[in-house]
Amino acid sequence: SSTMSLSEAEVQSARGAWEKIYVDAEDNGTAVLVRMFTEHPHTKSYFTHFKGMDSAEEMKQSDQVRGHGKKVFSAINDMVQHLGNSEAFLGIVTPLGKKHATQLKIDPKNFRIICDIILQLMEEKFGGDCKASFEKVTNEICTHLNNIYKEEGW
Repeated sequence: SSTMSLSEAEVQSARGAWEKIYVDAEDNGTAVLVRMFTEHPHTKSYFTHFKGMDSAEEMKQSDQVRGHGKKVFSAINDMVQHLGNSEAFLGIVTPLGKKHATQLKIDPKNFRIICDIILQLMEEKFGGDCKASFEKVTNEICTHLNNIYKEEGW
């Protein structure tokens, strides 16, 4: 049963869109983080390893940046696989949200930033339709993360 606001057709097209970018999870995940750190330098402050890196080139080469880019994409991939099952979806989003809220103390605004950059990259690489079919998914993810943050007292 789905408490999600996505229809079965929307889930299918979102999966198709995601697959295109997930094929190169490490490179695309890295590209998303590098763009985030470059355009929103405050986001670097959460990562002790990345703080001193100023050039996009240096970030692209960094094993830590690449590793985290891949991790972000893997987490989203898990969510995308469970879009049709809200219980399974929340089973992935909830611990992730709790960890970022309580241990890492990441401002939840940053989730919207990273999602918007993923959508930008999709549009640049695969066009507006690809972006449009994934937009609802990023809204779901951000909404659920924000709810978890509220529960944790943010």
